[in-house]
Amino acid sequence: MQTRKLGRTGPQVSQLGLGLMGMSDLYGPADRAESLATIRAALDAGVTLLDTGDFYGMGHNELLLHEALQAGGRDSVNISVKFGAMRDPAGNWVGYDARPAAVKNFAAYSLKRLGVGHIDIYRPARLDPSVPIEDTVGAIAELVKAGHVRHIGLSEVGSETLRRAHAVHPISDLQIEYSMISRGLEDGILPTCRELGIGITAYGVLSRGLISGHWSKQRAGEADFRGQASPRFQGGNLDHNLALVEKVRAIADELGVSVAQVAIAWVAAQGEDIVPLVGARTRARLTEALGANALRLSAADLARLERAVPADAAAGDRYNAHAAVSLDSEKR
Repeated sequence: MQTRKLGRTGPQVSQLGLGLMGMSDLYGPADRAESLATIRAALDAGVTLLDTGDFYGMGHNELLLHEALQAGGRDSVNISVKFGAMRDPAGNWVGYDARPAAVKNFAAYSLKRLGVGHIDIYRPARLDPSVPIEDTVGAIAELVKAGHVRHIGLSEVGSETLRRAHAVHPISDLQIEYSMISRGLEDGILPTCRELGIGITAYGVLSRGLISGHWSKQRAGEADFRGQASPRFQGGNLDHNLALVEKVRAIADELGVSVAQVAIAWVAAQGEDIVPLVGARTRARLTEALGANALRLSAADLARLERAVPADAAAGDRYNAHAAVSLDSEKR
């Protein structure tokens, strides 16, 4: 497993990270034993970046990671935690809270659930419009000074917010969706990150499974947020997007690899400052994802993929209108 550094000030991490959300939330039922086995398999394979959130399963995900680390490995991994998203007892989303007092409260509970002495990268899940980013980052900076947090990250924010936050304390990385069909960051946000020395941890590299090569029309309407609330999985949008996948599959077949491996390798090829996060929930999917590490797409391969799936090729927005309101990264 090769490594990449998250920005100028962040940690050195594996070139592929594991996102744990789907083991607790939003993608339908997950098998606990398989989830634990998958985390352990990732650690054994040299994955050192594990991404979670205190609101994934409302604490369940952090407790799951705590259990997985009981067998060892804490000293070799970087745990990235998102905070601030609030939910009611039914699991509904009810806003964001990034006030300084709330930041420290969320951190205290995460440290307890994770059973660790520090969080490696701590980040608000979204920009809280009622709290200046300077106040939020300032509160995390106090946690850094106290030794409870090692690095500060952000998630789904735009260039102006990045600059304001970075002026308060160095930002290690921006977590943001980036895939062959989600390329909105390329115009302004990615250049800003590179100017400031901020790394990218790219989630959604398989567009929530849509461009994994495993999604089919028959799965539309499944009881998770993709079939129910994600525009790219709806109606004619789904037909259009799955047709794009078949174009990628033709190229993947020629290369002797899977669609998912091509999609992950494409993200990794966009720069040494980008670390793809994969949301594998099983050892089989993890093994497939890890296979992307050996795939080196040539300039000719990348050009073919660009022709097959141009930057604006996807049909449908990546979030529905309700969720998109919280995306500072989408504001122009």
